[in-house]
Amino acid sequence: MALLSVVLPAYNEEQNISRTAQVLSELLEKNDIDYELVFISDGSKDGTYAEILKAKAQNPRVKGAQFSRNFGKEAGIFAGLELSLGDAVVVMDCDLQHPPETILQMWKKWQNGAEIVEGMKSKRGKESLAYKLSAGLFYKIMSKLMKMDLNSSSDFKLMDRKVVNILLQLPERNTFFRALTFWAGFHTETVEYEVQERQFGSSKWSFWSLLKYAVSNATSFSTLPLQMVTFAGVVAIIFSVILGIQTLVRFFMGASVEGFTTVIMLILIMGGLVMLSLGVIGHYIARIYEEVKGRPKYIISQVTDNVNGNVMGDWKKTV
Repeated sequence: MALLSVVLPAYNEEQNISRTAQVLSELLEKNDIDYELVFISDGSKDGTYAEILKAKAQNPRVKGAQFSRNFGKEAGIFAGLELSLGDAVVVMDCDLQHPPETILQMWKKWQNGAEIVEGMKSKRGKESLAYKLSAGLFYKIMSKLMKMDLNSSSDFKLMDRKVVNILLQLPERNTFFRALTFWAGFHTETVEYEVQERQFGSSKWSFWSLLKYAVSNATSFSTLPLQMVTFAGVVAIIFSVILGIQTLVRFFMGASVEGFTTVIMLILIMGGLVMLSLGVIGHYIARIYEEVKGRPKYIISQVTDNVNGNVMGDWKKTV
């Protein structure tokens, strides 16, 4: 019988762990699906990991780990993938904003041959105006950089074990899980879902965290920002050549060259462009620096004891 793993990264979600474990367990057992629930506490400062241990005591199909500090959602996802043993793996948020019933549709598509089943948002649910604007800006930027529609996509997806194994073999430390499944290829199908309201807690994503997430993922997955710097440099050179020709023509015609304000504006614009370009290049150099150091994506301080021996050995090396 095929095993389904459900990976649930969590950060300060102590109020949601018990309910999520109960809802998912009842759903999967009712539909005769063999499963395991893999919770990853991303350095939570509340009682998230304690709640994971309580859920495990009530259900042996629950397992999880606690990071030594907050390493980010991407690290939590990959830690869950590393710990999972299922023939198919679903990644979803532990606050149940990703509707559990959609897992059944994903499971059926996987049984019918799909190797990746992408969850696509048909409705984003209730959000504040500020969050809608910041999220909209984030997805617009990311879609342009990745050359794929990320506005409706999410981290909510099912993957076949061979897809999971390929993602785990990737050597880079800075990853963008949502886009990597598009990059991987394979037979992909989609299911639509409506984002549900949170029962407890609040979203951990602010405008600045989304902006930081966008910059980090854009530079880890795409070289387009560097190409944009080159394009901006070409435009600046063309503009400078045109202005230079105009200045020389007026000089040879005996007309005085005017426009001190224009000169100042050009200096400021070119200086800003140079500094922006250096910033983009510097960010890529920082990414290279992080990759060259080869530090682990995450460090685990605690792990539940119902883990396969080989996986436990890998986790002691902090992957």
